[in-house]
Amino acid sequence: MSFTRGTRLGPYEILAPLGAGGMGEVYRALDPRLGREVAIKVLTGALFGDQAALRRFEREAQASARLSHVNIVTVFDYGSLGSDGAFLVMELVNGQTLRHELRRDVCLAPERLAYVMEGVCDAVAEAHKAGVIHRDLKPENILLTEADDPAKQIVKVLDFGIAKILQSQVDAR
Repeated sequence: MSFTRGTRLGPYEILAPLGAGGMGEVYRALDPRLGREVAIKVLTGALFGDQAALRRFEREAQASARLSHVNIVTVFDYGSLGSDGAFLVMELVNGQTLRHELRRDVCLAPERLAYVMEGVCDAVAEAHKAGVIHRDLKPENILLTEADDPAKQIVKVLDFGIAKILQSQVDAR
């Protein structure tokens, strides 16, 4: 299922496609209530009937909602499309994935790599404090914000789709 400009998902208006992955499609959208652009990840209809995929998507929403850190993409909302799917509304990050940067420059300078990994480690440490284990860290799940100076980029970890939430942390809350 693909959405075109102007399609509404709840209160959100689709503006443009951003990409697709194993769990569905991602769109740039407008939240007219707050006047801001967001990213919406949609679990497509074919996967929606798959209960394991639905649980994974719901787990991503729950895991991500527990996290608030500069190096983790913020989740704002989650919703159902009835029998057609579900969606997750997230912070829109303008930039590229680490995979994109590695394709352009296979051998990152040590100080550049250290900067990126520091952001990733800070995100993972925060997730672990909240009892969330990512379990799918890879260059495609690491975003680097746009900035003229690479030292001013912010590293953002996303896609907690196969995250594990430690039960002891859930019980402690």
